[in-house]
Amino acid sequence: MKKGWSYLTGLGQGILAARKWLIAYVILILLPVSVMLASFYQRSSDILEQEVTSTMQLTLKQAGMNLTYKLDHIRDSSNSVFMNQVLYSNLQQKDSITDELNQLKELRNLAETAQENEDIFRLRFFVDPSRMYGGDRVNLYPLSEVEHYPWYRQVLEAGGGMVWTGVYEESYIDFGDKKIFSAARMLRNPKAYEETIGILVMDVSQDLIAEVMSELHFSDSYAPYLLDSEGRLIYSTGENGPQEVSMLPEELLDAIKQSEEGIVKRTLGREEVNVVYTTIGTSGWKMISQVSESEISHRATAMNQFTSIATLAGITVMFLVLVFVLLMFLVQNMQRRVQMILRMIRKEGIGWLEDRRTMPGGDFRLLERSVDHLIHKVNILMEESYQAKMQEREAQLRTLQAQINPHFLYNALDMINWSAISHDAEDTSQMIEALARYFRLSLNQGRDNVSLADELNLAKVFMEIQQNRFPSTFTFSVQVEPGLEQYMIPKLTLQPLVENALLHGIRKTRRKQGNIAITARREQEDILLAVSDDGIGMSPEQARRLLLEPSSELRSDGMPGSFGLYNVNERIRYFAGNRCGLSIETEPGQGTVINIRIKAVPLE
Repeated sequence: MKKGWSYLTGLGQGILAARKWLIAYVILILLPVSVMLASFYQRSSDILEQEVTSTMQLTLKQAGMNLTYKLDHIRDSSNSVFMNQVLYSNLQQKDSITDELNQLKELRNLAETAQENEDIFRLRFFVDPSRMYGGDRVNLYPLSEVEHYPWYRQVLEAGGGMVWTGVYEESYIDFGDKKIFSAARMLRNPKAYEETIGILVMDVSQDLIAEVMSELHFSDSYAPYLLDSEGRLIYSTGENGPQEVSMLPEELLDAIKQSEEGIVKRTLGREEVNVVYTTIGTSGWKMISQVSESEISHRATAMNQFTSIATLAGITVMFLVLVFVLLMFLVQNMQRRVQMILRMIRKEGIGWLEDRRTMPGGDFRLLERSVDHLIHKVNILMEESYQAKMQEREAQLRTLQAQINPHFLYNALDMINWSAISHDAEDTSQMIEALARYFRLSLNQGRDNVSLADELNLAKVFMEIQQNRFPSTFTFSVQVEPGLEQYMIPKLTLQPLVENALLHGIRKTRRKQGNIAITARREQEDILLAVSDDGIGMSPEQARRLLLEPSSELRSDGMPGSFGLYNVNERIRYFAGNRCGLSIETEPGQGTVINIRIKAVPLE
């Protein structure tokens, strides 16, 4: 408690000592920078709003051009049918049933020809119900049925001109219900112009509009939509399209009708909303999209993150410059006081500081009080640092040990399973016994270091298991200089290297066959081991990279790649020092030799 109070007291004194710096920081840096940031944020928000709305208008214009292009094709198809004399000759009254049947055939052929345009879903003729073919209900319908459509009066008023309808749902006898929009026009009798002999209707799936409109996503709150020339809703990508359109004030709709394209603002509650629109040339429709200023502000905030970080870094640099300038006026006094403290400590010892603790001082009295505490704690801190480094070294060694690739277990168990299915139980028993020997040697009662004899036995058991897994694939040999069996070596040093030699060397050759050799000999104070194979080899650059960093490649069985050579190399260096470790001799197509140099340490 007393130490905590002393710490808080010293902290308070430090803040009071730096109060002049803090006041100067607030007045000279923080306030001006805050004003600058506020001005910059407002200006950037205005610029971003202009850029966003301009980009929206360009995007809408491009989408409008795409939709206009598609509608032009439909218009051209309608004109082609409308001006075809075959149409009018087959809509005339005929006396015989044979003639009417021929008319039905000709009209159907005309409809099928028009429907070859992939954008046209169905071509319909509404004709005099007295015609026999008027009840076809595939391409031909009674004229009286068109009267219930809301756009029928517009078609009559157009007098043969094309009328584009909004999206509506139509039921087809051969297809069922489908949402469409149509291009409709009146057909007059060329022999009696005042007589209406039918209505031509080209149906188009709403997917044509949806495909264009789906690419327009400017706001999470407002969906883009289409209005006809009278301000009625044609299509909306939102779920509440009619409600959205009704929210537009009348004066805003009038402004939109009077110009081809533009950007206007509206107020919705407390929110300012930008309304961007453009005109679809063929139909006169208006494509409209909205985005609120609050959404643009959120984007500005996201875009200004980097600028804010840079600004904060600039403030920090400016503060450091201010500190440096202030220190220039104080450095001489500080230097004099520090030299005096060191001189008195050398002359009278640490007790001199104890006597001066109750004496008042200047802003830098904290330095004098801290030296005493530092000297008393330095030995303890050095001891703690040494222990921490030793623990860290041990933890790193155990971490690397734990990273040895464990999924050999899964390969072995998988092989045992298939062996039990396709062979007698004796084979399975042999594999279980070999696997038990492998894990008994690899676990080694939890010890991290084992004898060279145990490590060689572990490698032999591993290769025997792999020979059962890959019959007639490889042979192996072990040659050890006498007297080396009782020297220590980090556990699981040879097995990963043998596994690499088999899976990444021999198994990747065209014949998938080869030889693995393990040798061990003494050289002065070191033991030299080598694991060689006659597999595919690798480039020296790739070999060097395997020793410098863990492999991130996938193995042949789809599991993540093991730490392999990097792991073994790091564990040997932790065990025996940086002069020991692995080296690789290899060339593509020439096999690989992995040399291991390790300090000769007798088994305890």
